[in-house]
Parts: sequence; structure tokens; C-alpha cells
Amino acid sequence: MTIDVTAFDVGLADVQAAAARIAGRVRRTPTYYSAGLSARLGVETWVKVESLQLGGSFKVRGCYNKLMGLGEAELARGVVTVSGGNHAIAVSLVAKAVGTRALVLMPKATPALNIRLTEEAGGQVELCEDSVAAFAQAEDYAAQGMTHVHSYDDPAIIAGHGTLGLELAADAGGRLDHVFISVGGGGFSAGVGAALKGLDPAVRLHGVETEGATTMTQALAAGEPVAIRPTSIARTLGAPFATKRTMAAARQFLEEIIVVPDADAVRELVWVLQNGRVLLEPAAACVVAAALERKDSFRPGERVCLVLCGSNVALEDIEGWRKSFGV
Repeated sequence: MTIDVTAFDVGLADVQAAAARIAGRVRRTPTYYSAGLSARLGVETWVKVESLQLGGSFKVRGCYNKLMGLGEAELARGVVTVSGGNHAIAVSLVAKAVGTRALVLMPKATPALNIRLTEEAGGQVELCEDSVAAFAQAEDYAAQGMTHVHSYDDPAIIAGHGTLGLELAADAGGRLDHVFISVGGGGFSAGVGAALKGLDPAVRLHGVETEGATTMTQALAAGEPVAIRPTSIARTLGAPFATKRTMAAARQFLEEIIVVPDADAVRELVWVLQNGRVLLEPAAACVVAAALERKDSFRPGERVCLVLCGSNVALEDIEGWRKSFGV
């Protein structure tokens, strides 16, 4: 896999600047040792519980960094975004906090829970036929003067997300050998990768996708962004396409991308809820399944961290998945 470092434009200094900008605006979520996961994986295992973040996911980090960088005139015209998930909730929450209007374009298939959480956070929801139509509509609104806040292809968003990596490196009690992180459109793993690799080039980052949401896997295989129609229950991993920027970051930072079945993500969601007392969405629980798949490759004395990225999931969906997959 060829590494093109010149195509990726976010570095450690950008992440550190983002951390200073958003300080006091987001939660410093817990990073702690997990005895249960350590026993299952056979090595010392830590978790970064970002599922406890404001808005239920890491997304507020990038959104604060982006919106706090806008000028008064831009804030007066409002922001527009495309998302059916955690980014929609985060943009709405942050826009309200900084005093601007958020218009959120969602595919008609968006779960009712996500629509409700977005509206409760202060966003104005407009339903579109699908993600392709939503992105086209967003460009129309941008042409009228609104700022389009892309959910992952934006240096400010990526740098903000990377602040999680700074916290993780500081709070994990020593250097880490392996970090497992969900991929989606690639902005999250790009920012965290810039932070962690910038601090310790030897750390190994393992990206994780679910079957039916292999956006980055398909893009890297094709050598260019590929439009997909996601079918995974891990809806927040179902980005319709990767971008050249996030592909460059994946090539630069990720050791591999592990693809796990939806059933495994649900199984680990249930395990973490019962044993760790933490609610996760499938897009977060999949990293536990991926680490279990790689447990035989861990060496004695190595230290592992799992990034648990979000918790926006309806309880009735969990019950339905348990029945469907026999978990």
C-alpha cells in the first residue's frame, strides 16, 4: 500500500491547537483498565469510553473546532450538514451552543431516534431521498451562503476528533502497542491517527468496519472513492463514500482494516452492557469483536486500547438484533 503523506493535511500541531480551542466545551471521557477485556484478550486492555461524550459520540469534538473557527458573518448565515446519525446530533448541539442555526439534511431512511435527538439538540431537519440527494442539496444551500459542515472531509473536523487521541495518550498510564478504532468515512481515525502517531510513531492503529459498511475498504481496494449503499446495522459507519483526504490518512496511519459481521458487533454490544455497564452502538462494539479476532497476534506484555466511540442506539433496536442474530 503506497503512502502519500502529502495528500493528508492534518498533523499533531493541528490537533493540539484544536484541543486548546475546544477546552472546557467537551467532556474528557474516561480512559480506564478493563479487567474483563484483559482476561478475554490475554493482554492488558484499556478502553476509551467516548460513548459518554456530549451528544453520545466523539462528533462534538470536531464540530466545536469547526464552528468555533467561523466568523460572525458565517455564523449569522447558519450551517448546513448531511447526516443521519451522530454528526447530525453533534452539529445541532454545537450550533445551538455557539449561537447559530443548523440545517440538517437527512436521508428518508434515517431512524426515528436520530431524527428526534437531532431536533431536541436544536437542529432543523429536512428529509431527502437519500445521501446522494442530501449532499447535492447541501451544495445548493452552501451556494446561498450557508457553511457546509462536512461530517468527515474537513481538516477542522478531523483535527477536533484527534483531541481524543491526546487524551488517550495522556490517560492510558503508559505507551500503547495497539489501538482499535472504528472507521466510517475515515475522519475520526484520521484525527486520532494524527494525534497518536504524532506522539508515538510505533503505536499500531487497527481500523474496524462492519460487513455492509465497508466504505474505506472498498475505496482503498479501488484506489479511489467508491460510492456504496450501506446495509450494516452499524448505521453510523455507513458513510456513502470515503474521500481522497481520508483515504490518504488511512494509508498513512492504519495497519489494517478489520471487517467484522454485524452479529459479532451485537454480541459484543451485549457483553459490554452486561459486563462493563456501558451502552454502545454497533459502530463502537465492533472494535471489541475486531480485537478478539486479533487476540492471537498480541505478544506478552503488550498493551491494547479499544476506542468506544458512541452510544446512540434505540433499546428496541438492540432487542430486535438480539432476536435476529440469536445473541
